[in-house]
Amino acid sequence: MSPARTARALARETITREILDSARARLTTDGAAGLSLRAVARDVEMVSSAVYRYFPSRDALLTALLIEAYDELGTAAEAADAGVADRSDVTARWLATFRAVRTWCVTHPGEFGLLYGTPVPGYAAPRDTVDPATRVVRVLIRIVGDGYAAGARPPVVPAAPGAAADPGTVAPALAFVTQHGLIEGPVRRTRSCRRPSGAPSWHGPSCSG
Repeated sequence: MSPARTARALARETITREILDSARARLTTDGAAGLSLRAVARDVEMVSSAVYRYFPSRDALLTALLIEAYDELGTAAEAADAGVADRSDVTARWLATFRAVRTWCVTHPGEFGLLYGTPVPGYAAPRDTVDPATRVVRVLIRIVGDGYAAGARPPVVPAAPGAAADPGTVAPALAFVTQHGLIEGPVRRTRSCRRPSGAPSWHGPSCSG
């Protein structure tokens, strides 16, 4: 790559970053539905026609914002789960993940509104947002799967008189998400499990093997 081409690429990356940062700030003040390329162009001191060279439409900008925000949230969830040293302590992993997700959402209210708020009228997220959007879900599925493999079970709810017994939902759900590629391979079987003090009822009793 020539030095001139490198300089152009770096300039484009810098301007793209400025546009995204401005758009994220606008999410907080104007909301996702109120996002305007003209307003973003004013923020970065560009004419609106120049912004279209980087994002050809408001929908393209929304898609970039969605992917970036979902990836940030997914990274926070994955790091929180990975930070729990005792991998058999699924309660600690679950709580750490949710606390990290909550912290990110509280500190990024505009992005939270974009991800989980009222849908933007006229906007349909493309398929390339699906993988980033499921990163948090995959972390939670893995935690539940590890707990289930170690012997943890949800509390049994008695069936109503005359009703068929509930076959349970965790095992079929894990089979479904594995089949459809949301998690890779079968859940890991841990060698032991335990229910720490204060753990929720679904965590199950101490077990081994």
